[in-house]
Parts: sequence; structure tokens; C-alpha cells
Amino acid sequence: MAYDFLLLDVADRIATVTVNRPDKLNALNDQVMGELGLVFAELATRDDVGAIILTGAGRAFVAGADIAALAQANPTELQARSRRGQTVFRSIERSSKPVIAAVNGFAFGGGCELALACHIRIASESAKFALPEVKLGLIPGYGGTQRLPRLIGRGPALQLMLTGDAIDGAEAYRLGIANAVTAPDALLAAARTMATTMLKNGPVAMARAIEVVDRGLDGTLDDGIALESQFFGALAGTADMREGTSAFLAKRPAVFEGK
Repeated sequence: MAYDFLLLDVADRIATVTVNRPDKLNALNDQVMGELGLVFAELATRDDVGAIILTGAGRAFVAGADIAALAQANPTELQARSRRGQTVFRSIERSSKPVIAAVNGFAFGGGCELALACHIRIASESAKFALPEVKLGLIPGYGGTQRLPRLIGRGPALQLMLTGDAIDGAEAYRLGIANAVTAPDALLAAARTMATTMLKNGPVAMARAIEVVDRGLDGTLDDGIALESQFFGALAGTADMREGTSAFLAKRPAVFEGK
């Protein structure tokens, strides 16, 4: 499928999705948001894709939402816009294939929330993260108020949201927003290395790990560990588990088929 504001490249079972609106710092207008939903739906069904890297063109990852559109919206329209964005970002978060955000520059507002919806975040030293919505008289509307406190804790998350201050890649790493920080010219290589490492593992197991973490965070500890036990047992019925254990015992690399 062709996209107007996204670039899609697939090589070695890694899909790289680049938000390509550099003249607007890759801001999330309605079309970009819609295309993000479509590309992740496409990648979910592609057998030649096992992991996904999401990044931005130029000097921004995604700089945020289209402020001009927000300024003219009434309460009903703004709520509907928020729900549409939340639905797209939730589909990314629920992807059964690992999604790595390669944050190359500005990740402000909706762009920061997009990165938070990815499973892993690798930040360039030149990256900038911020949730500056309070400066517009708003709050984050694409899940940031919920994902950031779950990731780094209530106090640090509220500090970022209530000040609207930007932090760099090193500070994002220190706080636990970023899993790693790299030199700008090493960012995509680092993301590809991590994706390649993941692709050596059982795809069914990775999908179940993503699902149990996602569902477990929404419930109690007892519910979460019960679900973990259920999935742990169910994986014994997969060809991947038999291959993985056989390969380990035979001291050879496993060849997984995702079954």
C-alpha cells in the first residue's frame, strides 16, 4: 500500500516506518494518524515482518499534534480526536510484533505519546522529549497521562506534564523513558541490532510476553501471574517451544516458524 506521509522499508524481516513530513516536523495531522493506523494493520498481517522500527524524517521524530486543528475544535470534536488517536496508539502498543521507537529528534506532545506507545524506545543524544500540552491549556490526549506514570512513576511523570519542560535523550534514559541512548549517527543501527536480536527468539513467545505484560498492567498482581501461568503452560503446546528446547539441548541455533 502507498502512503503519502509514511515511508515503509522491509529488509531482513524488519520493517522501518518513517513519518515523512519533515517540513512540519512530522506533526500528527489527521492523515498521518490515519496512515499510522493503516500501516500497523498491514504489518500485523505480513509474514515477512517480525519486528518494527518507527522513526521520523529530518530533525524530528514527531513534534506533536497539529495545533491549528486543535485551536478550532469544540469539546466534542476534541474528545473525538483524542479517542481516534488513542485507538491508533493502542493498536501499536498491542502489536504482537516488537515495536522499537528510534527517537531521532523532537518527540513533543503527541510525538512523545507515540514513542510511549511503542514497546521499546532508543533515543539519540539529540532527541528531545516533552509533554507541553499545559502550555496550551490542555493535557496529553493520546494516552500520555496513563503511560508515562506507569513507566517512570507518578512524581517524575507529573513533573514533566505540569512544567511542560523538555528533556534530552540522556535524561530520558536516566528517568527510564528511553531503554538506551546513542550517538545520532548510530541510532538506526542500534535499533536494527536490537530488532535482529529479538528476531532470533520464538515469535509466539514474544507475542505472548507482550500480551501478558500489557494485560497484566491493567489488573491486579494475582490476575497477572495467573495469566502468566496460563500462557506459560499453553506455550508447551507450540512447535516453537519444542524447537527451542530441542535446539538448546542439542547446542545448535533454534529455527523458529512461529507455530
